[in-house]
Amino acid sequence: MSQQPQFTIKVDQNKFLPEGGREVHAIVSVEAGAADGAPAVPAAPADAAEVIIIDTSGSMSYPDTKLRAAIAAAQTAIDTLRDGVHFAVVSGSNTASMVYPPHAALVPASDQTRQQAKRALSRLKASGGTAIGSWLRLADQLFDATPGGIRHAILLTDGKNQHESPEELDAVLFRCSGRFVCDCRGVGTDWEVAELRKISSALLGSVDIVADPAGLVADFQAMTRAAMGKSVADVALRVWTPQTSKLRFVKQVMPSVEDLTARRVDSAAQAGDYPLGAWGAESRDYHICVEVPPGEVGKELRAAWVKLVVPGAPGTEAAVLASANVLAQWTDDEAQSTKINARVAHYTGQAELAAVIQEGLQARKDGDLDTATARLGRAVVLADEAGNDAITAMLRKVVDVVDPATGTVRLKRNVDKADEMQLDTRSTKTVRTRKDETVTTRRGEG
Repeated sequence: MSQQPQFTIKVDQNKFLPEGGREVHAIVSVEAGAADGAPAVPAAPADAAEVIIIDTSGSMSYPDTKLRAAIAAAQTAIDTLRDGVHFAVVSGSNTASMVYPPHAALVPASDQTRQQAKRALSRLKASGGTAIGSWLRLADQLFDATPGGIRHAILLTDGKNQHESPEELDAVLFRCSGRFVCDCRGVGTDWEVAELRKISSALLGSVDIVADPAGLVADFQAMTRAAMGKSVADVALRVWTPQTSKLRFVKQVMPSVEDLTARRVDSAAQAGDYPLGAWGAESRDYHICVEVPPGEVGKELRAAWVKLVVPGAPGTEAAVLASANVLAQWTDDEAQSTKINARVAHYTGQAELAAVIQEGLQARKDGDLDTATARLGRAVVLADEAGNDAITAMLRKVVDVVDPATGTVRLKRNVDKADEMQLDTRSTKTVRTRKDETVTTRRGEG
């Protein structure tokens, strides 16, 4: 019997509102760890399924190091699977086809099936175009055989989705959403960041660039190892709010920024579920904003009741893993009501950081250099304030920083496309607050 992680929820907020105040902000931190300090034990192998999707369009052979590296990476991922995990490998071009097994099915990982799959991979050739929706549709059909448990896919491409319409891809993403998690990787620099981000976002996965094909093996191994470490599938954040209140937004803010607001599925009166995908031993943070009716000084209200749940089968109750309250209390003490919680301020800044980087890079692409300079200058300030050193280093490859305090920058004339794409793909990755940091920001300042 495998051991499930223990879940805890912690709420960071300033619950005090000025008289007439309506907006409540809170950071909800969810942590899954081993019970009683014991090492986390992954779920039983039969509870996991993995589909590896490799782009085999013609461009993967220019240069052919891309296809060779993709094959080696997929072979390493197969070696990383635990015995008993059901898996398959899919080849993607104008259409999707099976690499292993030869028929549309998942097979349990064993010494024999791993060797067979790696041999089948070594025979791959590159030809044809790119129709990513068809690749995901085949993966979805394969996962039908394992309706429960951890369902994870890796998708690698080197190009744009040119052989199907955006509407066709959107229809597939709508169909696949909530059915499996997909981590997306772009190799080289001829693919579209926005396109892969849309796919990874819809399927609750990550997106990243592997500019040099030599980096694929380590990346695939890390993704597969992370998937093997998941032990609870289909977790959701359930948020209840009072009848007179309105939930303004729910955003994941750690380890990356992801707006979950539109993904709400009503679960009960005044409550909705926000899908979080599969969990292992890890922690994630969420920013919740609730609009409440103004209350009298001294009154306290439960603005939201948050629960971490695993929804049950139709007609059955969800399993509640942890719960916590978001509170509101009205006060006439200005010092109490105007202070912004440090973690709320920190993550609000990092959500803005992701937005201004993407807006700045798009403006640069569109030739609007004034807007690009202003947005990327703002990004330099926000990254410095957050202590997000990784983003700061990437920004310095795109702009010359004249004054980091004011965000005075100059756009670099010649920017390596891989550096620009790396900044774009990693713009949503966040860092936690600096330890022992004190934030004295007041509402209405800054």
